[in-house]
Amino acid sequence: MFRHILIPLDGSRLAECAVSCTMAFARIFGAKVSLLRVLEETQHSEGLHPIDPLDWNLLKREAGTYLEELRSRFEAEGIDAKAVIKEGRPAQRILEAIHDKDVDLMVLSSHGRSGLSGWYAGSVLQKIVVRAHISVMIVRAYRHGDDSSTPFALSRILVPLDGSKRSEFALTPAASLARSHNAELILSHVVPRPEMPRWTQQTREDLELANRIVERNLEEMEKHFETILSSLPVDARTILETADDATARLHELVSQEKADLVVMSAHGYSGKSKWTYGSIAQSFIAYGATPLLLVQDFPRDRIEPTEAETAAAEKTGH
Repeated sequence: MFRHILIPLDGSRLAECAVSCTMAFARIFGAKVSLLRVLEETQHSEGLHPIDPLDWNLLKREAGTYLEELRSRFEAEGIDAKAVIKEGRPAQRILEAIHDKDVDLMVLSSHGRSGLSGWYAGSVLQKIVVRAHISVMIVRAYRHGDDSSTPFALSRILVPLDGSKRSEFALTPAASLARSHNAELILSHVVPRPEMPRWTQQTREDLELANRIVERNLEEMEKHFETILSSLPVDARTILETADDATARLHELVSQEKADLVVMSAHGYSGKSKWTYGSIAQSFIAYGATPLLLVQDFPRDRIEPTEAETAAAEKTGH
């Protein structure tokens, strides 16, 4: 499913927490790996003075040595890995590497050189993820620590499904990961209760109608779960619930089930190619506390550029 994995690294221990995950994914999916380091001048000169050419060359040599040491670790595991050094703004260069190298999965840490913060994900990560247009694996640095030698292991994988075919794009990689790690696979679906107009009092007929809609959706999803389970190459458990807020309940389920990985499709039932991710996926990117694998269900040429991207491209003439 994944043939080429990119892992951006900034030389920090926090960024390296994605290394063991990348190794595991490369072995499971038989993928090659590109190790990317982007050197940014302002990071070292603070924008006050031009960086000395000798210092810059020394920095590049140090980056090359750093990546070569990591590459040798991948090679020792029988993984085809290549070191890539780029110069410029990290987010922009990483996005260029994704498209230039025909990458179909990016694995990255939620935090890097700037350190841990009160945010669930660093600013560079959020810029990259929104415009990557490919599948993305986010490793939460504050949960996995900064030891890149710790083996990547899974015990419970949770897959949120909304009954759409798009949401089921997540099933293939989730099943492969569950089988490889002998992990429990949990399929979840939360039926949202219909919203009623807040400015009117609900009648008995309103409540009965809402209950009938919920019951019908529960019945249909229960049947659909049976079909999915019969086609999966691994055993799985299902969770079927109702809630006023489906997204909030899914977050609660991740914690309740002690899942150590969430796998979901970038879009679901209401997903549109105008946005890289649907609303639930965006919520898990911004507020999820568990490692997250987002499986892109749209080809990258089907995802429409944002107005900001279009304006920037017109300004630069690209």
